[in-house]
Amino acid sequence: MANAPLTVFAVDGIGEIQPDDDLAMLIGDAIAGTVQDGDILAITSKIVSKAEGRRVVAADREQAITDETVRLVASRKHPGGVTRIVENRNGLVLAAAGVDASNTPGGTVLLLPLDPDESARRLRASLRERFGMALGIVITDTFGRPWRDGQTDVAIGAAGIRVSENLAGTVDAHGRTLQVTNAAVADEIAGAADLVKGKTSQCPVAIVRGLSHIVTAEDGPGARALVRPPERDMFHMGTDEACAAGYEAGLRAAIEANRPTR
Repeated sequence: MANAPLTVFAVDGIGEIQPDDDLAMLIGDAIAGTVQDGDILAITSKIVSKAEGRRVVAADREQAITDETVRLVASRKHPGGVTRIVENRNGLVLAAAGVDASNTPGGTVLLLPLDPDESARRLRASLRERFGMALGIVITDTFGRPWRDGQTDVAIGAAGIRVSENLAGTVDAHGRTLQVTNAAVADEIAGAADLVKGKTSQCPVAIVRGLSHIVTAEDGPGARALVRPPERDMFHMGTDEACAAGYEAGLRAAIEANRPTR
């Protein structure tokens, strides 16, 4: 499988999505005659959000960010306002909770799908029923990354694929045993698909072919499985959180040190 050819190409024929559109039908019409058994569909989250009615007026953007936030990781003031890096209800840590003003009519912004994994499962079920094929679904969105400039697409929802390939215990080309290598293949698929979908080409769906070995019979754990648990995250706290925790710990220590003894 390591040398199997990999093909990634955009899908044409998907127009502007409106609330309550049957997204599975529209995607199915666009891929009919092209899709093959074992293909993976990489779908931009924006069209999922539009179909699910996740559009709000732009005047409510800051409140929308607050409503989508479960934890403020960091914030920074700039001439245009304040950038907030937050964690949302699905455990995703990203700027502005994913609230986005691009590729949506003026005066509106889009929220991320309420449950991207569930959205992926519904799309997969409908497309499998229509085509009778084993298909994988990856719902993608654009993220910045700590320590790196620029952005890339990652998987925020998935169904019918192994989202990671744990290579720990296998050996490399020199016979050394790998200890921790765990390839985030769903994110790699999202990044590869973004190369052909683009940000301005209005091609929100791509077909990834050649990875049928990671397509599964079951829905699988979804992209949520890629979110690192806080207890294993060395950088879980943002700057503000770390400062507040340090201040609280210091205050407790000072109170304890000055507590009268009997």
